[in-house]
Amino acid sequence: MPAEPQPGPPSSEPPILPPPSTGPQLARAVLDAARARREANRSRRTGGGRDGGDGGGRRLRGYSGPGPDPRDPQLFGDVLARLVKSRGWQQPAAEATVFGAWEKVVGPEIAKHSRPIKLEDGELTVEAESTAWATQLRMLARSLLHRIAKEVGHNVVRKLHIHGPAAPSWSKGPRRVRGRGPRDTYG
Repeated sequence: MPAEPQPGPPSSEPPILPPPSTGPQLARAVLDAARARREANRSRRTGGGRDGGDGGGRRLRGYSGPGPDPRDPQLFGDVLARLVKSRGWQQPAAEATVFGAWEKVVGPEIAKHSRPIKLEDGELTVEAESTAWATQLRMLARSLLHRIAKEVGHNVVRKLHIHGPAAPSWSKGPRRVRGRGPRDTYG
């Protein structure tokens, strides 16, 4: 019983039928036909697709296999670190750490009695809750700078300005009265 030709993709040429054969010749003919069909499909796929056929913007399909692959799930911290590095946000992120993690940076005891106010050009301004704590922090300034450098990186904070609590201002506010202000009548 002769093998009937398989219907293939429509083409402009009539299909060429091999002469009836048996055994190895039949196997070779089937193999050659399969290779020709595969090549035709391959050239049709890469010839013109949605991405222009260059293959550079193609989306990977299927399973990634046993090895590492860019489609594998990534840890959020790793993705965020790559984003910060690629955008050049290392310095602003380190500066934000000084304010956001003040207790972790200087320790809980110092953090209870002080707070960072501003950071400009590597100079950190710290406000203490009392003048006594401001004096104490001035004496600890060198060790505070080492702690900050260890936690957030070197050259983020190069100098500390420590001051006590701000005194009330008599020159501003809704009930301000022009003139010399309180003198010997205060207190």
